[in-house]
Amino acid sequence: MQRPVWSLPLSSAVISKLNRRGYQCTADIEHLTAGQLSTETGVKEEEASEVLDLVDHQRYPVSITALELLQREAELKPIVTFCSELDRALGGGIPLGKTIELCGVPGIGKTQLCLQLAVDVQIPECFGGLGAQCLFIDTEGTFFLERLREMAAAVVRHCSLLTEDQEQQDAMRTFTVEKILSNLFVVRCDDSMELLSQISDLPAFLSDHPEVRLIIIDSIAFPFRLHFEDLPLRTRLLLGAAHQLAALATTRNTTVVMTNQMTTRVQGEGSRLIPALGENWGHAANIRLLLQWIDCKRMATIIKSSSHMSTTVHYQINTDGFRDLSEASKRAKVQTEDQKAVGNS
Repeated sequence: MQRPVWSLPLSSAVISKLNRRGYQCTADIEHLTAGQLSTETGVKEEEASEVLDLVDHQRYPVSITALELLQREAELKPIVTFCSELDRALGGGIPLGKTIELCGVPGIGKTQLCLQLAVDVQIPECFGGLGAQCLFIDTEGTFFLERLREMAAAVVRHCSLLTEDQEQQDAMRTFTVEKILSNLFVVRCDDSMELLSQISDLPAFLSDHPEVRLIIIDSIAFPFRLHFEDLPLRTRLLLGAAHQLAALATTRNTTVVMTNQMTTRVQGEGSRLIPALGENWGHAANIRLLLQWIDCKRMATIIKSSSHMSTTVHYQINTDGFRDLSEASKRAKVQTEDQKAVGNS
């Protein structure tokens, strides 16, 4: 049985060095000597010896306590969305080691948020980011390079304005639009079988690209709703894929973000929009976010999470990307709500 390296009682610096060299699970390093591990990762040899002592199953059990798990999760940096209200609702941003589902109608901003996260996961560590890479699996042909370039330029500008010390100045020399584009791997899948094959190949891909900390599938629904009439088979395949992705997220300390479409459910004489792929799929992701229009405003709602309260926040899509409401929009919203309150009194 494997135990994630991040769950071991080691310093965050040592864990970061291990992860960057592709050592995500105890099984990845248990065959190495202290000298080999030190040479591979850059940790001191005494630190390497400590790591190997911890992964020795006879000295250290595979299981971990709930307190250890809580402490380790608290040390993990989330991926910011650049919508401060949503980040606060999620405890700082999109968490690592989880599967996230984004649901919503066409044009609401699902792909925009995915592109934003693909850029944000690369923000240097000295600015509070992860300095990581991203894999973007495109099933709908909605990956827009020029839009990604706009968002990347906006984030680079944002970080340049925050630069204070020498470390941040040095980081900005390499944190460029070109660097962001080179750290984003894009795969196009045309049908469900190609997507399932790509998911099966993810462990090998992550071993070859250990700095990937975000996997985006935009969308998980499209290939399974197109010309797929055997619904029981579809459910089995989807849940099998969800299990693989969840295990990958946990053991590799990688976030998986999937987008889903909406469908119409008839209820009595009326109908309403609900996320597609059926009720069983609704339990697949750790966190489910619904992006929707309410009174002509873009709203994001946490509709499922074991660790976050159900919350609805405003957001907007502008030239820079996925963002908070502008101050002018916030003031207009408050005035409208005040007018409604006066009219109801």
